[in-house]
Amino acid sequence: MADVREDKIEIPMNGGQAEAVLFRPDGAGPFPGVLHLSDIWGIRPDRKAMAARQAKEGYVVLLPNVFWRDTRLPVFDFTPQFGEEKTMKRIGELFAALLPAQMSEDAGIYLDYLARLPGVKPGGLGVVGYCFTGAMAIRAAAARPDQVAVAISFHGGGLYSDTAESPHTVLSGVKGRLYTGHAKEDRSMPADAIEKFEAALKAWGGRYESETYDALHGWTVPSAPIYHEAEAERAHAKLLALFKAEL
Repeated sequence: MADVREDKIEIPMNGGQAEAVLFRPDGAGPFPGVLHLSDIWGIRPDRKAMAARQAKEGYVVLLPNVFWRDTRLPVFDFTPQFGEEKTMKRIGELFAALLPAQMSEDAGIYLDYLARLPGVKPGGLGVVGYCFTGAMAIRAAAARPDQVAVAISFHGGGLYSDTAESPHTVLSGVKGRLYTGHAKEDRSMPADAIEKFEAALKAWGGRYESETYDALHGWTVPSAPIYHEAEAERAHAKLLALFKAEL
C-alpha cells in the first residue's frame, strides 16, 4: 500500500465554500478518483482514517464537508450522543440543511472538482456514501451519469419511500454500477424498504448488487458503539473489489 498525503482544501460551491480533505497516494499517478461522503457525524478523525485507508490502495480520495451550507468544521461543537436531546436537535438541523436537490447539485460540483485535479486518472469516478449519504451517492450517479462508474452505499438510510423525492426515483438517470450494503437491523432502512428498493433496482435494469450485512446501522465506523469488525472488513473488501473492477 502507498503512503498518503493529506491536504485541507476549499471547494468553490454555488453560494459559498466547502471545506474538504484530499488524500493522495505517493507516486506519479495518475490514480482513479473517489468521492467519499461522510455520515451524519461529518468529518472527524475516524472518517478521515477511513478515507485515507481507501487512498492507500491507489486512489485520490476527496472527502468534503457536505454540511457546508450550515457550518464549517467541526459539524458538532460538542460530544454527540445519539438519542440525547441536544444531539437529535443538531441532527435535525443538519438534515434540513441538505435537501435532495442540493445533494445532487453539490455532488456534481464535487465530482467536477475531483475530475479536474492533477494526477486524477481520466475516465470514470467512484462514489461511496455512508448513512444518509448513501442516498447522496445514488443521486451523484444520476447527476453525473457519464462521470460516475460506480456508486456505493453502506448502511444507507431512506433509500426507498413513497415520496416524490425518494432516492429510488432517480435510478433511471444512472448509467454506472450500483452497490448497496444494508444493515440487518436499521430503522432508517427496514426490511420492507430494502425489498421495495431492490424491486426498484430490478425495474431499473442496470448493473447492481444489493446485500444485507449481519450488523446494525453504522457498523463500518471503527469508533461507533455498534462497529462490527468482521462485517466492516467485508464491506471494505467489497468496496476495493468494485473500485478495481470499475475504475
